Amino acid sequence: MANGSRQAAWEFFGAELKRRREDAGLTQVELGARVFVSGGYIGQFEQAIRKPQRDVAQRIDEALQTDGIFERLWRKLIKEQPYTEYFAHAAELERLATEICEFAPAVVPGLLQTREYARAMFLANKPLAADEYIEELISGRMVRTQLLKDATRPVYWAVLHETVLRVPVGGPTVMAHQLDHIARLMRERKVVLQVLPFAAGAHPDMGKVMWLMEFEDAPPTVYTEGVLSGSLLDEPAVVKRARASYDLMRAAALSPEASLALVESAAEDFRRCASTT
Repeated sequence: MANGSRQAAWEFFGAELKRRREDAGLTQVELGARVFVSGGYIGQFEQAIRKPQRDVAQRIDEALQTDGIFERLWRKLIKEQPYTEYFAHAAELERLATEICEFAPAVVPGLLQTREYARAMFLANKPLAADEYIEELISGRMVRTQLLKDATRPVYWAVLHETVLRVPVGGPTVMAHQLDHIARLMRERKVVLQVLPFAAGAHPDMGKVMWLMEFEDAPPTVYTEGVLSGSLLDEPAVVKRARASYDLMRAAALSPEASLALVESAAEDFRRCASTT
């Protein structure tokens, strides 16, 4: 399903939600109270600005007695979008964020990946997949990277563990190009990036991908990812603890200037390796 068609489908979801809510004689605030979200969230669902998570769609069905229609619509729309189910909602919120702070412990974050690096990652995870399927995955990843090229792009701050710079994903040539790409984004001031060096030792949330997202008119959200799973949390106390962990990692990381020098040095190391093979 093309992006335009998918958005139109979500707009239908929102229009149907508004119609069913009004038929039930409920305000946005009243429905929100019944499904444990704010009335503002219900309004954003109805305008297709935000997409509900599955449990919220289920509770809407229960509150409006709609025989599962909103959960079925949700499943249909999520299934036909280019991301895994556990990541899909985070990808939608990413487009709405005014600020994204990300920690990557092992691989280059999706927003920073080149096509060749993404290909190597997808092939490592799905070595028997057809070329057409891999190309679809790469295309979805490249659509995400456009976010940092938009004039209205969010403030993006990433902390990468030094491991990210040293693992030769795709081989030395692919890694050299990938690190050159990151360095270019840093020099063009499209991203703020710090490297957490090996010398920093132990750090909070070791081994876990973590994003913090801020929004214009919604509470901040934290997303963490594990093996074939992801959690999107907006409970204030949880977000506060995640922010504290992220701040500790930033404090332990190299400065942006020193980080740029390390990224460029690692790229040069991979270039020399490529030239000798």
